[in-house]
Amino acid sequence: MDEQEIQHRIQELVAQEQSLREADPGVEPEKHAAELRRVEEQLDQYWDLLRQRRAKADAGQNPDEAQERPVGEVEGYRQ
Repeated sequence: MDEQEIQHRIQELVAQEQSLREADPGVEPEKHAAELRRVEEQLDQYWDLLRQRRAKADAGQNPDEAQERPVGEVEGYRQ
């Protein structure tokens, strides 16, 4: 997946996240919350992948060697 594809997927997920945040959870708030969490985790994974690709390119390495990391690893980063 190249940088343009990653950025496109990020845009799709951001739109989905905004839609979920604006939506009424209705009769299934747990399901709504789980879907929002899933989208947020995917967003974090794609942002991480994009940062990896850019870091590799800046270091003169092949950005195609960047790999998507597991949710647990990405979510465990300290800010």
